[in-house]
Amino acid sequence: MRADRRQEIVLKALELFATYGYERVSISDLQYALDMGRGTLYYYFKNKDELFTTVIEEYFVKPKETAMELPATVDVPQMIEALLGYLTFLQETLMKFDNKNLNTSAVVTLMYTAYNKFPELYKKASKLYAKELNLWKTALNNSIKQNQIRKDIPIETVAQMFTHLKDGYDAGPFGVTMDFTIFPQQYKYMYSLLKPQE
Repeated sequence: MRADRRQEIVLKALELFATYGYERVSISDLQYALDMGRGTLYYYFKNKDELFTTVIEEYFVKPKETAMELPATVDVPQMIEALLGYLTFLQETLMKFDNKNLNTSAVVTLMYTAYNKFPELYKKASKLYAKELNLWKTALNNSIKQNQIRKDIPIETVAQMFTHLKDGYDAGPFGVTMDFTIFPQQYKYMYSLLKPQE
């Protein structure tokens, strides 16, 4: 089994699913896009569902799990760095697509489709959300102890704000491109609001 061939299939499947949606992409579409025989595709994946869940696992779930492998001593700057690393990975992946004008909402829709259609993916996503929220709470408490941020902030509320910050993907000025430049700015601004007043 060639790992690079398998990865080529998964990446192209991600592009097609994100561009056209899960329901509108067939195995025949993938064959055509990859210039590959049906037998080759079925050698690597038994059906479209297995390929789709692999796409979500490898490009959304596992990278996020890796980003969230942080120590109990994590602070706010470290959390921001970890999440920006995850978002950079997504951005670099999307830049490999032939379709450079992918609308951001298409990727968000892809994730919602995955979590609605496949309960196991939803469970993993829910666990990751809970883990990230708890890590933000830990990071905020640690940053308070280190005098990086004010002591009077509502930790639960701020943790939720940080957790949801990347949910609002910006579709770009014309709604056709994926704009990841907003994330460093937003995290930096949020963090600046928490710092002690001089």
